[in-house]
Order: sequence, then C-alpha cells, then structure tokens
Amino acid sequence: MADPALEAVVVPGAPFAVRVTPRASRTKVEVQDGTIRVHVTCVPEDGKANRAVTEALAAALGVAKTRLTLLRGATSRDKLFRLD
Repeated sequence: MADPALEAVVVPGAPFAVRVTPRASRTKVEVQDGTIRVHVTCVPEDGKANRAVTEALAAALGVAKTRLTLLRGATSRDKLFRLD
C-alpha cells in the first residue's frame, strides 16, 4: 500500500526531487513540507546507497524498482527521479 502523502507529490512521468540521508539508523521514506526524504542504512559508495534509495522508494510507492529512473544526482544527496 502506497503512502498517500507520497502519492500526492509523485506524478507518473514527471521528475521529482528526493533528499537522501545515508548511514541512517533505519530505512525510512517520508514527506516533509512537500519534500521527499529518504533515509537509508547503506554507505554512499559504489552505488549502494542509490540502490537502497530506489528500493525504498519503490516499496513506499508500491511499484516495481524498474519503474523508477534516477535522472540526476548519482553522487549527490539531492537526487531527481522519474516514475515511468
């Protein structure tokens, strides 16, 4: 079941911004003041955190991981995704 607050921010086909916090104590996806924040336990090396963010977002939205595309920010905390 997808989070209603998250569904209000994410529109299929349109890019959406995500702020990532790596090395968190637990994985969590939340919407704060219209901004999507993803906390992941992985370290930001070799794309591990990016994969964890994609998996967390897919689970929170109730979609397959393959439907999410990272458009920008592979090495940044601020990322831009698109839901296909």
